[in-house]
Amino acid sequence: MQIQTHIQKWGNGLGLRVSGILRDMPHFQVNDEVQIEVTEHGFSVTKSLPKKMHPFKKYTELQLLENITSENIHADELAKPLSSEWL
Repeated sequence: MQIQTHIQKWGNGLGLRVSGILRDMPHFQVNDEVQIEVTEHGFSVTKSLPKKMHPFKKYTELQLLENITSENIHADELAKPLSSEWL
């Protein structure tokens, strides 16, 4: 698909508005990380792929901790070490 549009002056730079099909087809959203490839003839913008997680790490530490409250942390259920377990 090709779209014809105009580059506009925005402040001291040039701007190209990303709206309509330019935004919707690649599913661009605010704060999406993108990669820009620049050549002598122009540039292309692609959405960055999500960073791959290690196969054993399904959740980030932040995701694991986000819903912990003083009521559900179960600190009272921690095991008490035996005297023989101390160094």
